[in-house]
Amino acid sequence: MIHSSAIVARNSIIEKGARIGANVRIGPFCHIQANVEIGEGTVVLSHAVINGHTRIGCDNLIDRYSSLGEINQDLKYAGEPTRLEIGDRNRIGQRATFHRGTVQGTGVTQIGNDNVFMNQVHIGHDCVVGSFVHLALGAALAGHVELDDFGQVDEHSAVHQFCILGYSSQVLAHSCVVQDVPPFTRVQGNRCKALSVNEDALTSQFEDEHLRQVIRVLYYQLYHGGDALNEVKAALLLMQKEYPHLSCFERFFARSTRGIVR
Repeated sequence: MIHSSAIVARNSIIEKGARIGANVRIGPFCHIQANVEIGEGTVVLSHAVINGHTRIGCDNLIDRYSSLGEINQDLKYAGEPTRLEIGDRNRIGQRATFHRGTVQGTGVTQIGNDNVFMNQVHIGHDCVVGSFVHLALGAALAGHVELDDFGQVDEHSAVHQFCILGYSSQVLAHSCVVQDVPPFTRVQGNRCKALSVNEDALTSQFEDEHLRQVIRVLYYQLYHGGDALNEVKAALLLMQKEYPHLSCFERFFARSTRGIVR
């Protein structure tokens, strides 16, 4: 079903069963397959392909030659109706590739809201990407990666499967991540090492200088204090009672299985 207010170029293919919302604009030479849903106000520029069981929210911009909802790159995939779900107000650059989930994983690749994905970004199967994240040119997430809110992956960096990038973490350019990155931590290298606290994130998100200093102390304890990780976790639980914002660390450690970047 195509809403009466949607504008679709005459040489694009919209398969029967696709649902195109109000005020959607689809440029020339696009292919939208049968199980795709595109929400109100989303713009799809020329030569984009959207397939699989894919749901796209409202007011997104999908640039030229992007391919969304592709068959995942898992050799065990046997055509199951797995999904890709994209939220609202995302900007997806040219030649981006987003793959749908697998039944061995969660069955769905999830993208939140208000994200920026620059040209040639790759999102692998079963990834969970939060909101307000930024992936620069050529950044790539392998399957099952979790990228929490406000995370940043700079240009031509790659993240190994099953890694977790914590809240407001940053992977600097030309890096390879093979372990989990704690919140507010800036990493770089092949394989990544921790460099510093992500001061840009602290400044933009917290006015309270004392809270910013608490996070700096946590970073010091993790990487320079000589304490065992379990001791840092115990101290964190105590600090969290006074500073609820530190709950992002608890959520991170509750999921982390690959060990943290050192």
